[in-house]
Amino acid sequence: MLNMTWEFKLEPTPEQVDTIERIFAVCRSVWNFALRERKDWLNSRSAPVNTCSIEQEYILPADEPYPSYHTQAKRLTLAKEQFPILKDVHSQVLQQVLRTLDRAFEDMRAKKLGFPRFKNKYRMRSFVFPQLSKNPLIGDVLKLPQLGQIRLRLSRQIPEGFEIKQARIVRRANGYFVMLALQLDVSVPDTPISGHPRGLDLGFDKFVATSDNEQINRPRFLQTLQRELKLLQRRLKHMKLGSNNRHKLNQKIARIHQQITDTRKDWHFKLAHRLCNGAGMIFVEDIDFRSWARGMLSKHSADAGFGQFVNILQWVCFKRNVFFAKVDKNYTSQQCPECGTHTGKKELSERIHSCPVCFYTTSRDVAAAQVIRNRGLELVSGLGHSLEVKQTVCGLDAAGASGNVSLAGTGRSRKLKK
Repeated sequence: MLNMTWEFKLEPTPEQVDTIERIFAVCRSVWNFALRERKDWLNSRSAPVNTCSIEQEYILPADEPYPSYHTQAKRLTLAKEQFPILKDVHSQVLQQVLRTLDRAFEDMRAKKLGFPRFKNKYRMRSFVFPQLSKNPLIGDVLKLPQLGQIRLRLSRQIPEGFEIKQARIVRRANGYFVMLALQLDVSVPDTPISGHPRGLDLGFDKFVATSDNEQINRPRFLQTLQRELKLLQRRLKHMKLGSNNRHKLNQKIARIHQQITDTRKDWHFKLAHRLCNGAGMIFVEDIDFRSWARGMLSKHSADAGFGQFVNILQWVCFKRNVFFAKVDKNYTSQQCPECGTHTGKKELSERIHSCPVCFYTTSRDVAAAQVIRNRGLELVSGLGHSLEVKQTVCGLDAAGASGNVSLAGTGRSRKLKK
């Protein structure tokens, strides 16, 4: 089964905009009420049985069940009799709000994420139609429940054979968008492990350094518009809360941030396609980039968007039939890619790699990318796959590897030295 999500910009009429905003308002009310219910239940169980809080105490019956998704979904049906405004929104849309809240609590426990937050009118940005009619898209017109026929900018045609399963309406600073979930019942083969291997080293000095001795500078997406943002945010500080002028200025600031986000994402996609050109295998370090966003360079890390780039690169590799894998990140800058010697820890100011054993000299970032490439080749060879190429910069055997390596498509093989 192949699943994809494509995004298109909507062109709604004023009446459809009012309907979308009304759905957002109802979804926000359901989210906040359900979250309040869960929070009260948890707070009522947080105090010890023999003591009470000095300030306040949440008292609920001892046999009160935990407000899970199924419990709240039943209460939502009963609440429609008391609050008729809930009937103005499609029932499945409100159920999806409760499912999203339930998933947020599961992620909080499993992934150690933060506690779900209450939504104001700016934070509730999307809702989902989980089921659509058959063939909902005709030309550049999309038929949605409650909204009717709504026009969109069909920037690319839906591939033949794909079925539109659901639609998510997203509100952004530059308009409304729809994210269509496409599905095709087909068996997708694994990406073949062959072709030219390429290691990538990400960093702050150079955004990407490749094992082919190519270095790409880190662009400053935020820095180019930071002065304008600073002036606008300074004006926002002195405006009255809730005023129309403050709302307009907030929208202007949001549009600038949206421009930065779109520019960054577009650059990531173009760079990912460029790195896939001429490569059969791409290897990167297995790094949790959230740790990079907690230090003194957090602003530069967020501006570069390393995590988003790796996710985009993985998708582009899948689309272009290029093998993608992550390798161990430890000590990539302390190992010689030519002979495998451990050269010791380097200071951040030391940007040149010079091996005292084999005298191999190159840029520190390029050397780390070559070590990543060698580790990737060792990884796939350890899985029992045959490799097309396995070599270092000088065309010698990969350091630390042994065994037979078949040169796919040539009918030849060679023995790796220990």
